Amino acid sequence: MKKTRTLFSDVLVTALAPTIWGSTYFVTTSYLPHGYPLTVSFLRALPAGLLLLATVRQLPHGIWWLRAFVLGGLNFSFFWAMLFVSAYRLPGGVAATVGAIQPLIVILLSRVFLGRPIHSVAVGAGMVGMIGVALLVLTPNAALDPIGVVAGIAGAVSMAFGTVLTRRWVPPVSNLAFTAWQLTAGGIMLAPVAFFFEPAMPAPTAANILGMAYLCLIGAAFTYLLWFRGLARIEPSAVASLGFLSPVTATLLGWLVLGQSLTPAQLFGFAMVLASVWLSQRMMTVRPTRPDASPQRATRPA
Repeated sequence: MKKTRTLFSDVLVTALAPTIWGSTYFVTTSYLPHGYPLTVSFLRALPAGLLLLATVRQLPHGIWWLRAFVLGGLNFSFFWAMLFVSAYRLPGGVAATVGAIQPLIVILLSRVFLGRPIHSVAVGAGMVGMIGVALLVLTPNAALDPIGVVAGIAGAVSMAFGTVLTRRWVPPVSNLAFTAWQLTAGGIMLAPVAFFFEPAMPAPTAANILGMAYLCLIGAAFTYLLWFRGLARIEPSAVASLGFLSPVTATLLGWLVLGQSLTPAQLFGFAMVLASVWLSQRMMTVRPTRPDASPQRATRPA
């Protein structure tokens, strides 16, 4: 019973991250200048990483330099770049629906890299979540752009690899330091991309500074600390399913703040997403998995 309560607490804490990420679209469109997605991503990741790095005062060593940059690229640099390409070339609903394939990819990668069995219930929960997201955000006249779809799938694959490898590569440091390494590495790799592909941002206004501070401190440093903490304690497929909560938050903010209406289909999609998340978490208590197959769990990390 105590283990179940602890697991439930870990799920709730981890769920805060994607719930907060759902506010990113609202904050970006309401408080930041338009047309600078890569620059905003760079300013979101690097200052957050440096702040956490200054707190822990611990740099990677040995192979962890390479792993920090690999994970920083998968979880931040490449993922955010593909996310924005998808968002620019596809309607928001289509982009969110394409990205919702991530939990299914995590289930497959967990089998390959962590030796986790593939349960039909977990796959079914992922598909229910995808349908729920589609009902929440898709519009009848949504159009498909091949490049946008490919970018959306590439972003989902990148984040899925980052999710699984973050669980496989157990760092010899605290979760705070591990988060700092990844955010800093991701920000460093985004810097040249933003510099070469986007013009310089205009002088920031008070609203710009407020929005950027929120995305950096809350939307990056705080939330990714919770996310990576969850990945260290919860099954990767169950953590990935919590990502369905982001479009739920975005839809609710549109209703509460922007005065958008909610259709019966969206309400049904909302219920399907919550059912998918519940089913994915339920799998962890009904069918506990064996310990990680990674040899790094049994030996001192490099």
